Amino acid sequence: MTGEELLIAYAAGKRDFRDTDLFRADFNNADLSGASLFRCHLFRANLFRANLIGVNLYNADLVGANLYCANLSGANLSGANLTRADLTGADLSGADLSGVDLSGATLSLANLSYADLSRATLLKADFVEANLNHGNLKGVNLKDANLTDSTVQNANFTGAINISLDLLSYLQQQGAILST
Repeated sequence: MTGEELLIAYAAGKRDFRDTDLFRADFNNADLSGASLFRCHLFRANLFRANLIGVNLYNADLVGANLYCANLSGANLSGANLTRADLTGADLSGADLSGVDLSGATLSLANLSYADLSRATLLKADFVEANLNHGNLKGVNLKDANLTDSTVQNANFTGAINISLDLLSYLQQQGAILST
């Protein structure tokens, strides 16, 4: 199925697109709110400024996807692979990102307030100026993650691993929760 075919089916009322191969599909400014893209293959897909509110992307493959300024508030991305994805300026507030792989992903200026990132891999992920306030980051892997100028007020980092001393100091100063 092509991206265009999916958009036509969505406009006709279809919402369940699980296990669909959408390799490099173009959803620039598309409205897919409430769709089920469960286990979809969205490798290098263009979701620039897409409306993905409440979308189910459980275990989806979003490697290298462009999600620049996409609205994913309340979306289920648990178990998804977002390696090297561009989520600059994306709204992920209240989203379920538990167990996701965000290795090498860019989340600068992203809103992750109240998001669940528990057990996520954030290896070399870029969170510069991201909003992580009240987020659940229990058990995350922070190896080489960049949280420069991010806000982490009441974000829970209990059990996080590979925290550098500089990052630990920053999290403490900014009001993050580091133990229960």
